[in-house]
Amino acid sequence: MPSQVRGREDGTCAEDATYNPPALLQRHAHVPDFSTYTEMYKRSVHNPQEFWLEVASEFYWKKTPSGKVLDYNFDINKGKIFVEFMKGAKTNVCYNILDRNVMEKNLGDKTAFFWEGNSQANSSVITYWELLKHVCKFANVLIKLGVRKGDRVAIYLPMIPELVYAMLACARIGAVHSIVFAGFSSESLCERILDSQCVVLVTADGVFRGEKPINLKQIADEALQKCKEKMHHVKNCVVVKHLKGRLNNQNEGKFQTAWNSDVDRWLDELVEDASDECEPEWLDAEDPLFILYTSGSTGKPKGVVHTVAGYLLYTALTFKYVFDYHEDDVYWSTADIGWITGHSYIVYGPLANGATSVMFEGIPTYPHVGRFWEIVEKYKVTQFYTAPTAIRLLMKYGNEAVQKFDLNSLKILGTVGEPINSEAWLWFYNVIGNQRCPIVDTFWQTETGGHVVTPLPAATPLKPGSATFPFFGVVPAVLNEHGKELEGEAEGYLVFKQPWPSIMRTLYGNHERYENTYFKKFPGYYVAGDGCRRDKDGYIWITGRIDDMLNVSVREKIGPIATPDFIQNAPGLPKTRSGKIMRRVLRQIARNEKDLGDISTLADPSIVEVLFSQRCEAAA
Repeated sequence: MPSQVRGREDGTCAEDATYNPPALLQRHAHVPDFSTYTEMYKRSVHNPQEFWLEVASEFYWKKTPSGKVLDYNFDINKGKIFVEFMKGAKTNVCYNILDRNVMEKNLGDKTAFFWEGNSQANSSVITYWELLKHVCKFANVLIKLGVRKGDRVAIYLPMIPELVYAMLACARIGAVHSIVFAGFSSESLCERILDSQCVVLVTADGVFRGEKPINLKQIADEALQKCKEKMHHVKNCVVVKHLKGRLNNQNEGKFQTAWNSDVDRWLDELVEDASDECEPEWLDAEDPLFILYTSGSTGKPKGVVHTVAGYLLYTALTFKYVFDYHEDDVYWSTADIGWITGHSYIVYGPLANGATSVMFEGIPTYPHVGRFWEIVEKYKVTQFYTAPTAIRLLMKYGNEAVQKFDLNSLKILGTVGEPINSEAWLWFYNVIGNQRCPIVDTFWQTETGGHVVTPLPAATPLKPGSATFPFFGVVPAVLNEHGKELEGEAEGYLVFKQPWPSIMRTLYGNHERYENTYFKKFPGYYVAGDGCRRDKDGYIWITGRIDDMLNVSVREKIGPIATPDFIQNAPGLPKTRSGKIMRRVLRQIARNEKDLGDISTLADPSIVEVLFSQRCEAAA
């Protein structure tokens, strides 16, 4: 039960308001109280070798590590930046999260995914045994198409089961998947294919988002043509019959699926004769598992590289502890697999724990504004993980849309993607969680691979809006502008003093940019790019992207050379879905350049039109 602290009339709460973990949850929790967390945390940072070897013992290793379990250099002045975990060991992620669950843990008949389509009429259940067979078939298809260990495969699919099959097929044979969110433009897709030199593209004929049809194949064709013009030829484009096959949609005739028989291949025809058995490729611990591109708010997108062993262990452990997962739970993250949240906490983390998850293709307001809550009731979801943006959207429709559905199955709520304001936190806690579900407000990044600052639901007293304390193995610090560590209550740059297993290893094809972006400003630290504040109780509050702040130091006014020609009121800024301001778009608006290029990563593209219209009025 929460402590006796209530929200203010305006829906906010005092910063020092705390909400204690529910006693019922603590009885069976993996980390049942704060003292247990503290003890485990100290062991993880003071003796990381022992701690991570213990975690590693729960997985299969074809070969055990030959050197230090965790080795690194964060100081750019001492040489090349590197992180190595379980060096010398060999394993396979797909084998650990599928074969072992089926063969050793007897989970073959357990549901891996409840797939819920955009339309309420479309849903399916996929067991672990079925998932393994589908993945092996897809892996054999890729092998037949000439894909080998280390080759990059681009995946441009909506939230359908084939997206999971494709990525795990890559993991099985040692190919490196590069998933591109299926809302991105042909320019974005082309840019990512070119940067990682992908040999195969996997896409679908089309998809509906709500009532909006999207011709994915057409976008994919445009991207491949752009690649061809830049002298990169993708030899095979594998196409899923989503509209024509699974949905048998009466409107699919509106989609004209152009076909190039030299390149295009229907997946259903390729898998028809493929074996459902495929030997896994045994990979080095530090072999790349996938590349995932950040939004590129300040320039060319960055291809973040995650590796086999560290990513497997860290996503497995964070999922288990942060969501306090138990075998009969049904977990749901509303994220898209095109983002890191989907990689880590829809696919790899849950499957590594033998979990049952919901995978949702649609949007929260279609065909009605209670769709999320309808799905929670339908599948009796126990852990629900979503973004503050979605919470604020659904708040607008009031409590009535929620109260139509039974949400009593819920035990734990979670938020991801940006700091949550106290009003949204309280609504989520009171209305969705009925004052009995702790909220894990997780801070992490594409670059971190998994949660780095987060509450543990049965252990951490919560403060609305605070990400609270570091996860095991993570050592944050707060620095001032001069790189000095600040103690006690402080505000400054959020940095990390040592690596955890899933921290990114490099930016694909550009290690120098990796070093300059994350390690140059403060040698000896990983620089998150976010500001933070630590309160008197040691709680960490994320204050926003450092590169979004204008620091005028102690000056009383800006110097004459920086005096603006015009000051424009902005009702909003062009931000990506992860909260980064697209500065180049602001520069183009200032210059009245209407050709903005690719802005498909924007969370709200309409703000661009508003800024242009206000600029034009001012100029006139």
